[in-house]
Amino acid sequence: MSPDMLFNLLTKALLQTLQMVAAAGLIGSLIGLPIGVFLATSGRGELYAAPTANRIVGLVVNAARSTPFIILVVAIIPFTRLVAGTSIGTSAAIVPLTIATIPFVARLAEAAIREVDKGLIEAARAMGATPMQIVFKVLLAEARPGLTLALTLTLVSLVGYSAMVGAVGGGGLGDLGIRYGYQRFMPDVMLAVVVVLIVLVQAIQSAGDALARRFDKRSRKT
Repeated sequence: MSPDMLFNLLTKALLQTLQMVAAAGLIGSLIGLPIGVFLATSGRGELYAAPTANRIVGLVVNAARSTPFIILVVAIIPFTRLVAGTSIGTSAAIVPLTIATIPFVARLAEAAIREVDKGLIEAARAMGATPMQIVFKVLLAEARPGLTLALTLTLVSLVGYSAMVGAVGGGGLGDLGIRYGYQRFMPDVMLAVVVVLIVLVQAIQSAGDALARRFDKRSRKT
């Protein structure tokens, strides 16, 4: 394969991967983050105490997280067709990627919020803050470094998932690697795909780490 052709294929596949990761990451985070906040604040004796609902939502989240991604992709093909109008291609791949992202973000967000100092919550309560004010001005504000790292980890995982959907015609770098690198026995294409994926993951991780350090008050003090 000529360098120009390889470059064009890589560019197209990279743009498809970025589209899948960005769309699934955004939609999944917008849905998963509120679920994570609910899980972190609805236990017994917490801000929005609803232990029964907390257990039910927790079970659903755990069940979704326990399903292997490649099985999830196949299992929800009818739903994917309903939403995207097709079960193959980049647009279709966004559906299972988003569904896989929601419980992932929810648990990571819950963990980040639970790391906030309980003393800050009690101090806000003593000053008369409402539960909603505590969520937005204390919990989410203090958990920004952890939430940033959680979203970074989500995007990195989505890059891997997006490569996996290439096995079922999802497009992107994974599809390129399978169709050309594996099925057509072109090791140069496979190597190029792996290198691009490594660079992409490193770029996302470095940007996320830098943003988390910027939000971390402790690092600013030092």
